[in-house]
Amino acid sequence: MPAPAPPLEDSPARPTTTSAPGTGLTAAQVAEQRRAGATNAPVTGTTRSYAGIVRTHVLSTYTTILFSIGVVLLVLARPGDALTSVGIGLVNALIGAAQECRAKRKLDRLALLDDAAVPVLRDGAEVVVPKAEVVRGDLVRVRAGRQIVVDGPLVAGHVEADESLLTGESDPVAHGVGETLLSGSHCVAGNGWQRAELVGARSHAGRLTVEARTLAVERTPLQRQIDGVVRLTMVLTVALSVMVLGQAVLGGESFLGIVQITAVLVGLVPYGLFFLVAVAYVRGATRIAPHGALVQQVNAVESLSHVDVVCTDKTGTLTTGRLTVSELRPLGNDRSLDLRAVIAGYAASVTHPNLTCTALAAELPGEAWPLRDEIAFTSSLRWSGQVTRDGAAWVLGAPEVLTPHLVAEIDDEVVADRANRGLRVLLLARATRRGAPLRDDDGRPALPALAPVALVVLADELRGEVVESVRRFREKGVAITVLSGDDPRTVAALATRAGIEADTPVAGPVLDTLDDDALDDLVDRTTVYGRVTPEQKERVVAALRRRGHHVAMLGDGVNDARALKRAHVGVAMRSGSPVTRDVADIVLVDDSFAALLPARTEGRRIIDGLSTSLYVFLPRVAVQALVILITAALGLAFPYTPAQGGLTALTVGIPALCLTMWARPTAPDPHLLSRLARFVAPVAVVTAAFGTLVYAVLLAWLPARLGTGATAAGEFASFEAGTGVSRGEPRFVEAAATLGAQTGMSAFVTLASFLLLLFLKPPHRFFAAWTAPVPDRRPAWLTALLTVTFLIVAAVPVLSSSFGLAVVPEVFVIAVPAVLGWYVVLGAAFRFRLVDRLVGLVPRQPRRTADPATR
Repeated sequence: MPAPAPPLEDSPARPTTTSAPGTGLTAAQVAEQRRAGATNAPVTGTTRSYAGIVRTHVLSTYTTILFSIGVVLLVLARPGDALTSVGIGLVNALIGAAQECRAKRKLDRLALLDDAAVPVLRDGAEVVVPKAEVVRGDLVRVRAGRQIVVDGPLVAGHVEADESLLTGESDPVAHGVGETLLSGSHCVAGNGWQRAELVGARSHAGRLTVEARTLAVERTPLQRQIDGVVRLTMVLTVALSVMVLGQAVLGGESFLGIVQITAVLVGLVPYGLFFLVAVAYVRGATRIAPHGALVQQVNAVESLSHVDVVCTDKTGTLTTGRLTVSELRPLGNDRSLDLRAVIAGYAASVTHPNLTCTALAAELPGEAWPLRDEIAFTSSLRWSGQVTRDGAAWVLGAPEVLTPHLVAEIDDEVVADRANRGLRVLLLARATRRGAPLRDDDGRPALPALAPVALVVLADELRGEVVESVRRFREKGVAITVLSGDDPRTVAALATRAGIEADTPVAGPVLDTLDDDALDDLVDRTTVYGRVTPEQKERVVAALRRRGHHVAMLGDGVNDARALKRAHVGVAMRSGSPVTRDVADIVLVDDSFAALLPARTEGRRIIDGLSTSLYVFLPRVAVQALVILITAALGLAFPYTPAQGGLTALTVGIPALCLTMWARPTAPDPHLLSRLARFVAPVAVVTAAFGTLVYAVLLAWLPARLGTGATAAGEFASFEAGTGVSRGEPRFVEAAATLGAQTGMSAFVTLASFLLLLFLKPPHRFFAAWTAPVPDRRPAWLTALLTVTFLIVAAVPVLSSSFGLAVVPEVFVIAVPAVLGWYVVLGAAFRFRLVDRLVGLVPRQPRRTADPATR
């Protein structure tokens, strides 16, 4: 048996040093570069300061108007009304500022480079300095296992760099003298010296850091709709306030009356909507957490429900990053060879296993061979080899590299067929002569004559849930687009295995030849892209957005960060790069693609709940505004007191909160605003007309009743407490009649608001004038409970006085029949589409549509 080989680490093919090309910078040159700012100092801060964030949220147009109203109320000595009027708006602004400050804090910590010190050559000596002290022109030593911290050419040596986190290319890239190494990549083999040309913010890692740290808050369609509705309401409220207050001042209204009118007008703004949005988002994030999705941007769950295109990387997202053995195909005529045992021994003997050998060892466990020599796999060689102590030489590598050294041909069509299916094909061969070395006379790797033994076919391992998730997304009308740095054919084959229609894949360099218009046309018919750079991924996402798609981007590497930020929703794998996790809106903590499905469902639940809440909030605003306008035009007393505004907790607050909590995951309504207008218009007109009628009748009837002495002593006491005017004073009858009329109209509007829930969620076809019946009976029970609660409040003096109501049972003799008449008229308006007929509109949706099916 041949003598044992010397230890592998002493092999001439594994040099441990590379001669330095020169003496490096002098101390004076280093000082000059520092004065010029050409250091590798880390990028700090984001595009906005904390003060700027707070100022933007707290001093927005919306909050500025609210603060102005609050100041007026404080001047009018109404601190309680001021606090109520602006409190929720301020809370919403502070919540938004806190969320953005939290995002800024995370982004400020983001860094692509680790904190390890690096060796540099200065004044002819190798010294170790912190990476931040490397300056432009420095000679930096690059070694296997270390991160590359600057951009610049290799001036000596030969290295292989893993650039997968930057480019998405899974295989290490070989670099020789003169070729540029990128900061943020890792040296996995070889060593050498690199000249620092781009440092700090100018380097590749620095530029990526700056882009990743850019604060960008993507507002959802529903957020924009709600914001638009609230802004319109505020504008109309301001216009109404100017008119009504002007009339009050010209009519000689008292100071107290003007204060009360102002408080009521301020209450028209639906502040509660913002609070409800915050509650819905927090609840949605809580509900999807058990499914393995961590929400980092509160509106991400709702935004995900609008997604119709999911862009995803391949490695680490669709695949696990591991390989599996797909096929072992024997070659040659040696039937005595135990192929599985040979491969098992080879894989177990590799000193530094890569993905391929790890997969082989997992599939075929075996005992390691005693080795005389070993050639490690590198991307430049594309093969590895082992020489056992008994002289047998085995080689495993790419078929096209080993073929010129084979003594027998292999079937190229078999290899091509597997490669075209996205499989990785390796050839196992052995030297034809026992004792043949795998090195030349200079100790460099060299192949002897080889006999083919077997084809080893490997496949990327798909994540277990991917195929089912892709199928379910396809059923829901969501397209999947794959953006990968790997070979387009490999990506297309793997996409096909996952159930994605691959068609003709497109290579990244092709995208650089297309302008935006041509790219927009391409993205509508292409689903697989290979060899794409981070910039190209971002361009594809931007093109999809221009085509009107709502895009989610799923990735795990730094190369995906730009596309994640450009998408409507950025989703990162927990096992991926910390940078990608920090910029993502949602992190999949179990690395499960399937977690997006329940998140999308929960987002639709949020949309259904908040959309329904708009149907509750806006009628109240419209009815109050119309009643105020009509009574002002008729010259009647102002119809509301500030205390009666507290009834909105029963008519709007509790119903909206409950309906949001009970929402179903339904498809978003693309015509929400137009449908909302067709609902609110008849509700506002019919309710305001009946409410004003009740108010006017009571104003005319109560003075006569008060003057005849038919009023009970308890009622007089209630009027005195509510008006602050004693029974014997001249103003008593007028003030008492106004309070009684206000009580009657508030009772009518409150009861009508409860019954409005039966139009929105009809428990039976008898109530199905606006939409079809729903199986959920909770809204009907809520209507009954709220009605009973209000009747108790109206009957108990202590409770009624706190809501500005007089205990006058007779007013219900008018209010209750009015509610029944209102229900009949409003039901007819819905059934016969009176609004559509009056304005000549054809409804976009059927009159009686059930809630959209859960998708």
